[in-house]
Amino acid sequence: MTMERKVALITGGGTGVGAATALLLARRGYNLLVNYSRSAEEAEASATACREAGADVWVMRGDVSQDADCRALAQAVIDRWGRLDALVNNAGVSVFGMAAEWDALDAETFQHILGVNALGSFQMVRACVAHLKAAQGCIVNVSSVAGALGVGSSMPYIASKGAVNAMTLHLARALAPAVRVNAVCPGLITTRWFVQGVGQEGYEKGLKAYEAGVPLQRACSPEDVAEAIAWLVDGARTVTGELLLLDSGMHLAGVQPPR
Repeated sequence: MTMERKVALITGGGTGVGAATALLLARRGYNLLVNYSRSAEEAEASATACREAGADVWVMRGDVSQDADCRALAQAVIDRWGRLDALVNNAGVSVFGMAAEWDALDAETFQHILGVNALGSFQMVRACVAHLKAAQGCIVNVSSVAGALGVGSSMPYIASKGAVNAMTLHLARALAPAVRVNAVCPGLITTRWFVQGVGQEGYEKGLKAYEAGVPLQRACSPEDVAEAIAWLVDGARTVTGELLLLDSGMHLAGVQPPR
């Protein structure tokens, strides 16, 4: 008799950390809904890799800042597989601006970043929580050292990830014992997201400075973050309310990530 595969919903699953996490969970026996908002081609490529690893995969566009989209994503999972074991809130946006550029940050930009990163995570939890409780499942929020240390690409990004961290702690209490809730908080990740934010030259300069300043002298790869997420999803049975710093010891060295 074949054991029924578990099911995970990954927001922002087309690229970077989301795609790496989808592939790793596929290899560990999960079926997957891979969500994207803009990266349709990349999401399909992510899904193809997961199918080759043995997973049944559904690709679905949705903007997590819109509650109706969040509810549609959750419903699609139940319609296809009848269960949901893990929610990975990975979708995120930012702008890159230093303190001297605060005046360039208008309310619309600030609200958009909060809407995707913080409100979007909450809305996804709300849409999925009944199904996660039924499965005795788990939630992993992809946060950032920005929310833990107060440093990062921009003020709205820092605020949004601080909100994600606070929600993680609250939800871990509120949803126990049925659902475990944790967050991963990476430092610099070697993805195109950072390159797009600061340009190739800025990325290379920032990466060099970061690796020179942190105790482990290396940045995170998407696969590094995915491994931590997969452990929190598929293991870590006694872990909830954890904000797991994946920063190569940056919090020990007092080094700010490049901006």
